[in-house]
Amino acid sequence: MGLGLGLLAKYTGSTKASPNALGATLQTIGSSYVSLLQTAVVPLIFTAVVSSISNLRAVSNAARLAWNTLLWFAITALISVLIGIGLGVFLQPGANTGITQEAKYAGKSGDWWAFLTGLFPKNFLGLGASTTVTDGVATTAVSFNVLQILVIAVAVGIAALKVGKAAEPFLNLNASALAVIQKVLWWIIRIAPIGTVGLIGNAVAIYGWDTIGSLGKFTFAIYVGLALVLFVVYPVLVRTHGLSVKQYFSGVWPAVQLAFVSRSSVGTLPLTQRVTERSLGVPRAYASFAVPLGATTKMDGCAAIYPAISAIFVAQFFGIQLDFTQYLLIALVSVLGSAATAGTTGAVVMLTLTLSTLGLPLAGVGLLLAIDPILDMGRTAVNVAGQALIPTIVAKRQGILDESLYNAPRNGDPFSDEVDGTVDTAAADPSAAPAPAGSPEGRELTGARA
Repeated sequence: MGLGLGLLAKYTGSTKASPNALGATLQTIGSSYVSLLQTAVVPLIFTAVVSSISNLRAVSNAARLAWNTLLWFAITALISVLIGIGLGVFLQPGANTGITQEAKYAGKSGDWWAFLTGLFPKNFLGLGASTTVTDGVATTAVSFNVLQILVIAVAVGIAALKVGKAAEPFLNLNASALAVIQKVLWWIIRIAPIGTVGLIGNAVAIYGWDTIGSLGKFTFAIYVGLALVLFVVYPVLVRTHGLSVKQYFSGVWPAVQLAFVSRSSVGTLPLTQRVTERSLGVPRAYASFAVPLGATTKMDGCAAIYPAISAIFVAQFFGIQLDFTQYLLIALVSVLGSAATAGTTGAVVMLTLTLSTLGLPLAGVGLLLAIDPILDMGRTAVNVAGQALIPTIVAKRQGILDESLYNAPRNGDPFSDEVDGTVDTAAADPSAAPAPAGSPEGRELTGARA
């Protein structure tokens, strides 16, 4: 429906600057749905991370789980960036584009100092406000920095653990707030089909296929890289760990779909965590730590494939020859700098961080902005698929994965455990179900279940 309505709007004269009635309707529906998702981002990230850290106190192998999670984040990021470099070298997306070298980009440059200083919040929850004056009318917009929220939540969670018994009332209040926020988010996610019509329709009406034009080879290279990671690398990792590829995709697909249309890993976080727990069988005590962390730092699409191919595109476009050292820098920046996407404007700043590290012209970024929304759909889908995959792999390696739940038949409905407004906690939370005596689940997560 979104595709059809978008094409109808486009061919009846709707443009980004002056949309017709149908175009304006699609734009309003899509932007309103994304706004609903973003409304809950700040309280969701804070309460989810604090709760996840408090849950880790009941897991005897918490440090090993955290270390293995970060290690696999880095391993998959490295594989992804190597695929991006290989495609960039092989396909030559920046050669013979037919575009003049007049692209300008006035956005913020990415650099390591900006990333490091951005970790330190200037106020509680990293909130900020900016005021603009247009035709004598002042408009104030409130913004937030997800990375700073993550830093604050981690500090508060660790402090609560250190305080001990005195922090129990605070942790109980936080857990209650998280439950309420998640319930509201489930209501929002239930109307995802309506938001999908608006988001897809608006993208088609504004961009269509003609905008891609001479950047077709670049777009093709990006989506080939994303497809290789999603449909080759991830299945290989799943299979090498003795798990069913079909069950992985059927379990994670609802979150991948929402990520594709919403273009927001954080907005998709509640659904990603839900499918990771109840479809892939990752215990909640661990998933509630790994998935929120992944939603802000695990970006195989935005922070690995995209900046690698884009940097090579910019170098080829401006006739700059990259050497082996610069290719190594691309890999290093992509693996270590993915967290920079959390507190800034996504992949664009990750790209400027990569270009500035390599000394490549930042003006090249302007060439890619026109089609960025089209690319961002695929990037975010791969991000979310990876954010569910890593906790599954680590849980399997540590012997705490509920494989009976992982291999259970799917009905395609991530809300199937909700009946008459109540939630079957045994279905929603694999860690709530009793484990066989002496099993890894019983040994490791008894406290978490209690």
